[in-house]
Amino acid sequence: MKIALIAPAGAMHRYNGLFAKSLHYAPITLTLLAALVPEELNAQVQIYDESAEPIPLNLDADIIGITCITGTAERVYRFADYYRGLGKTVVLGGPHPSLMPQEAKEHASSVIIGLADRTWPQLLRDYKNGSIKEYYSDEELKSIAGRPTPKRELLKRKRYITLNTVEVIRGCHLNCSFCAYPKAFGHCVIPRPVEEVIAEVKALRGKPVIFPDVNLLSDIAYARELFTRMIPLKRWWFGLTTSDIALDDELVALFQKSGCKGLLIGFESVNEGSQKEMRKGFNKPSKYKELMEKLHRHGIMVMGCFAFGSDEDGLDVFMRTVELSNEIKIDLPRFAIFTPFPKTDYYTQLEQEGRITERSWSLYDVEHCVFLPKNMSKEQLEAGIHKAWKQAYSFKSIIKRFDIRKPRLWPFFWVYLLVNLGYRQYAEKFKIFDSKIMTDNNDIKKQEARSKR
Repeated sequence: MKIALIAPAGAMHRYNGLFAKSLHYAPITLTLLAALVPEELNAQVQIYDESAEPIPLNLDADIIGITCITGTAERVYRFADYYRGLGKTVVLGGPHPSLMPQEAKEHASSVIIGLADRTWPQLLRDYKNGSIKEYYSDEELKSIAGRPTPKRELLKRKRYITLNTVEVIRGCHLNCSFCAYPKAFGHCVIPRPVEEVIAEVKALRGKPVIFPDVNLLSDIAYARELFTRMIPLKRWWFGLTTSDIALDDELVALFQKSGCKGLLIGFESVNEGSQKEMRKGFNKPSKYKELMEKLHRHGIMVMGCFAFGSDEDGLDVFMRTVELSNEIKIDLPRFAIFTPFPKTDYYTQLEQEGRITERSWSLYDVEHCVFLPKNMSKEQLEAGIHKAWKQAYSFKSIIKRFDIRKPRLWPFFWVYLLVNLGYRQYAEKFKIFDSKIMTDNNDIKKQEARSKR
């Protein structure tokens, strides 16, 4: 059996788009799916991540698994229809097919809904036996203990800044109005056994490790145990968390001792009202400066994420956010548009209000506006985010945001500069990627899919 696993990318994030190698770390999904292929099938597996390299149209595979987020759905469907037209069996999975399984099934032999740890191996066995089902769903998964090590060797090592991505904990205890994760995969929080995480980290080459899980603080007791065990490994790690980290001085100190060098934090907005709209009331913009001071004292850099377009935002929000980023010295500010993903509470609200204006999934990439904002036009919102990117990554802002007062950050100045210059390149070309480019998938030949299961 020959299996191909592919991850199409939107125009901005494609290998020939805006993201340089310095902004790419290796994905986990494809390498984990490869590791979950049952050994008794003696399958040959190949992987193609379009954020790092082209996806061949002449894939030598019997069955093709495609992972799909909302922003890539139209491109995924184009690939799926093309391969099915060649007589291939195509399986779709990931957040968007889990949210919209009937839509996805129009382009696939089979759809995996939700987490695939048990359903993907079962699907492959069914395929071999000629009994593949239209849908696979696993609502009973409560443990990821004993999970195999992702097959990182199938990725093109030179295409990423690091291959060292490690899953720690699935799920999130929060219920943000815009988040598609719980709608696609459920509200259950599933930590991996600490011993398994530590063993995987020990086996990695190189010093850096990235934990890309949606929220490392979903289980505080687990986080304490894990990062206490990380201390003797002397690694540098990077991960995602919330501003709640500021509430616990002991946890910040533990993060430092365990090797934390960078955190992605969803600050979301400079407006208190926007935080309530997003159901992130624990975010306190008045406390952001104190949080940044604390993390920088411990040598921890921050990628701070903001979303524009809530009903509380006026035209001043863009420059207020850039000014705040400079003032409190957010190392890597990132800007997005508050996007209503299908089946989320935010989408339902805007749909009921008749404010959804865009039905092309390709524009649901958090950088294009797909709804009617309340206090500005769609054009003003898109112009505002472009201006924010440009201003935040001007040379003046890059220099101003480095917190030279904190000695623990000095050894990482060149890392800071490298990644900031990567985002400067992104900001410079951001506006080029208009709706025409984002929705253009003509590089994939359009054809009718054969009826193959």
